[in-house]
Amino acid sequence: MIQNKSTYLGTIQDVNGTTVGVTLSNESLSGLTYVDGEGYRIGQIGSFVKIPIGYIDLFGVVTQVGASAVPENKSINQPYGNRWLTIQLIGEGQRTGKFERGISQYPTIGDEVHLVSENDLRKIYGQPSRPYFVKVGHIAGAESISALVDVNKLVTRHSAVVGTTGAGKSTTVAGIISALSDSNNYPSSRIIILDIHGEYGQAFKGKANIFRVNANVKSGENELYLPFWALNFEELSEISFGSFNTDKDRNIVLERILEKKRASVAKYKLKGVTSNNLNVDAPIPFSLNHLWYELYTETLGKYYAKKPGNPKDNIAYETDLKGVEIKGDPLNAIPPIFKKINTNSANGQIVNYLPDTLNIGQQLQALGAKLRVPRYDFIFKPGDWLPKEDGQITKDLDKLFQSWVGSDKPITILDLSGVPIDILNTIVGIVLRIMYEGMFWARRLSQGGRERPLLIVMEEAHNYLNDNFKGLASTVVQRIVKEGRKYGIGAMIVSQRPSEINSTILSQCGTFFAMRLANATDRGHITAALPDNLDGLTNMLPILRTGEAIIVGEAVKLPMRTLIEVPPKDKRPDSQDPTIYSEEQGEKSQQPGGWGIPMEPNPNFEEFVEVWRGQNPLPSRVFTKEKGVIKSKSKQK
Repeated sequence: MIQNKSTYLGTIQDVNGTTVGVTLSNESLSGLTYVDGEGYRIGQIGSFVKIPIGYIDLFGVVTQVGASAVPENKSINQPYGNRWLTIQLIGEGQRTGKFERGISQYPTIGDEVHLVSENDLRKIYGQPSRPYFVKVGHIAGAESISALVDVNKLVTRHSAVVGTTGAGKSTTVAGIISALSDSNNYPSSRIIILDIHGEYGQAFKGKANIFRVNANVKSGENELYLPFWALNFEELSEISFGSFNTDKDRNIVLERILEKKRASVAKYKLKGVTSNNLNVDAPIPFSLNHLWYELYTETLGKYYAKKPGNPKDNIAYETDLKGVEIKGDPLNAIPPIFKKINTNSANGQIVNYLPDTLNIGQQLQALGAKLRVPRYDFIFKPGDWLPKEDGQITKDLDKLFQSWVGSDKPITILDLSGVPIDILNTIVGIVLRIMYEGMFWARRLSQGGRERPLLIVMEEAHNYLNDNFKGLASTVVQRIVKEGRKYGIGAMIVSQRPSEINSTILSQCGTFFAMRLANATDRGHITAALPDNLDGLTNMLPILRTGEAIIVGEAVKLPMRTLIEVPPKDKRPDSQDPTIYSEEQGEKSQQPGGWGIPMEPNPNFEEFVEVWRGQNPLPSRVFTKEKGVIKSKSKQK
């Protein structure tokens, strides 16, 4: 018996696991039906249906329509093969409106299939008044229904935002983060954004602490520091020394660093550190400049081999015009200059190397260059965290952590656009490792993740979570997505190339915001990683509109095609496409540029070279517009 004629679609003719074949009723030939005055198209890919079974309703999504939906065993004898639907079951709900993922029983042949109306969807998708649901937009085709995401599942069960360039990923992320950082609903929210291209600073002005290399302090930015002594030995070695030639060289450098840390702790007591638990990976301050100077002198220095006393005290320095020995300067990483190997002294004593020296001359010369180059100051000269020769520091790591995850602002943006590209992947891995270990050991404290969970947003994740290499970032993020839930650490992976992301990381994401993806390989990886068996739904990814996403996974009750709520223009990331020709030219155009607007005569390319040399994109001019022509004037930094 047909329960509701206006919503009736047809009957079940085939059940294969969670895949159901349905024949449409002959009364639905028009392809259009009306429910409560609203018109609904029948057989739309991605639309929902319900199957009443006793006191519950099974819910499914339409994944195929027409002849291709005919079950293989019935295709030969079907005269009306185009009247079939394929349904993928996804959950069940009580008549009261309570919905649960998964099904407790299967439908049978002859069961009715009904259209899901807006009233049904409104009951299923949740109530906006409940604070653990955050609104990210509205259901595509049903503007009256909010797209609600469960905050608990979104943060701790991890998520991914994927889509091709121009699909609206950055704007979507900005919209989600803006909703999660709403102080009225979430006064203690805590979010870190790893901003690879410096896009998010303008989107969260006023509610975020921004840390970047070469910060514009006058505009409220903070200098980004990552103290080298907070790194473990492998991380420090990779950035400072590179690879060692032999295990012997590696072990000697390790012992020298451990010796420096022991001396530092002996003079300046640090809570939590004892002689029993002190190791080379412990974040203990020491002077890398003085270690470099000592190793440089021992490895590359020349010595008077026949002078009495300790050979290490008989260094053969070159002298300047005034006869002063050129001993260099460890604080400024200026190396000493030694006598030539074949030069004899006044006493006829031969100048030579120390016996049994390290074979790390090239590594020490490279490290000295890094210590002198300003681009590496954020790690080798970390402001108040720079140790003196004996390990004394002005600020300890507690101040660093407090500025990152303990301030009164909900968002921290680590702008990594100024980090040298050759160490960017390593720096990302170090930041993630430090955050994970800190939150892990503080899990029972009020500052830890169990009391106040932390969401880490990883922009352009394919650059450092690539499956083609075993990088530090990929290793750490695998730990976060596998174990972070227990310690209150959530990950949001943002990428335009999901096929390049480590498959373990992608498979652990419980919720996906899948935007337009034209590449078949990328779609295949998303389909394989989705928590629901929705192959047909992911076939819609190439035709999604800009700013539209299919949200599936644990944070939503049903998969939903959603139009993301776009933030105001002044709160969007700096990732929009440049204007080639604006629809509104001249005085009305809001974009300084484009091919349709005359530019200023004799543009100042001195600034062009200045920002290139300084590796600092901070603007030095203010653009103005007079009679449709772009002009500029200098502005004080």
